[in-house]
Amino acid sequence: MAAKGRCQRCTGLCCRYFALPIETPATREDYDDIRWYLCHKNISVFVEKGDWYLSVKSKCRHLSGKEYHCGIYDRRPRICRKYRHGSCDAVQGEYDYKLHFTSDRQMDEYIRIKFDNNVTEKRKMMNSVRKSKA
Repeated sequence: MAAKGRCQRCTGLCCRYFALPIETPATREDYDDIRWYLCHKNISVFVEKGDWYLSVKSKCRHLSGKEYHCGIYDRRPRICRKYRHGSCDAVQGEYDYKLHFTSDRQMDEYIRIKFDNNVTEKRKMMNSVRKSKA
């Protein structure tokens, strides 16, 4: 589909959210900080190609409600000017995130699996080591 045709049918998907890179969590505390982000409305966290991102669903104030046109097109920010049709959300299809968290409950469960299961395994190992020394 030609870029012009895509733009004529555009609903401004790329103008309805933004994603910012965040540091890759390493500790339980880092993951709990991310859980805090997820306590807020319209927030998700995803991992793509090993990098972690905070996604904020928030429509640009300059996107018109009916025709989905940019109200400041000639003065739009550099990020908008650099956006290419090949990256268009309408064309890309579904994202293939390695991980995608949409709630603090999901992150809490992930933290328990990631850290508590390891603790349980470590305890089992330590108990078996202690028993073998006795």
